[in-house]
Amino acid sequence: MASLIDLANPTRFMRYSAVLLPWLAGLSAVSLVVGFYLAWFVAPADYQQGETIRIMFVHVPAAWLAMMFYTMMTLSSLGTLVWRHPLADVAQKTAAPIGAAFALICLLTGAFWGKPMWGTYWVWDARLTSMLVLLLIYLGIMALWRTLDEPSQAGRAVAILTLVGFVNVPIIKFSVDWWNTLHQPASVLRLDGPTIHASMLWPLLILAVGFTLMALVLHLVSMRAEIMRRRVRTLTILEAERLDRLAAEGAPA
Repeated sequence: MASLIDLANPTRFMRYSAVLLPWLAGLSAVSLVVGFYLAWFVAPADYQQGETIRIMFVHVPAAWLAMMFYTMMTLSSLGTLVWRHPLADVAQKTAAPIGAAFALICLLTGAFWGKPMWGTYWVWDARLTSMLVLLLIYLGIMALWRTLDEPSQAGRAVAILTLVGFVNVPIIKFSVDWWNTLHQPASVLRLDGPTIHASMLWPLLILAVGFTLMALVLHLVSMRAEIMRRRVRTLTILEAERLDRLAAEGAPA
């Protein structure tokens, strides 16, 4: 708990993240190289879907990360509204573009995968539609951040919108169980164990780790940039106030 409280301090966060970033970036690069090698050169083609099955190795991690980052944003929103965590709204703001990017990648790769399998790029399938809704929520959150100039005010407004939008995440996850959809049921995250063959499971898991580490690197870099941007904004406001005060007193700047 003490370490988490320490990380709530932006100065400590900047110091710790600077040490952590090179390691995360290196592990991400290694995981992605190994994962793509296994996915493209070791994993066999599917007996029904052929080579198009390899789209899965990008599509599935993108879907997981789109939902994971929104869940992270929801937790950050609680930190903003309930605990007033100093870095909560910074984490929430910088996670939105990353989550939106993975949601878009998920939709695009799904379209390319769906064309040869279903005969069309798009159908109003429950999972496809709910993932599209997630992308739209991401875009709405990013737009709201740009609408409000005051970070604390924007953080509270965005936190409320994020919490309301979280209801869509379990809909994405359980849509294949609740409705008759074109998507197959879960084959990896199952209580009775994965149903996918190990020759495809391991490349998928390694790539999922690689993409997750890459996303965390992007998130930490974005958080550091946002902290610096807010520091510059604060210093600019303080300097403007000082100049205004001097001008009111008739003193030279």
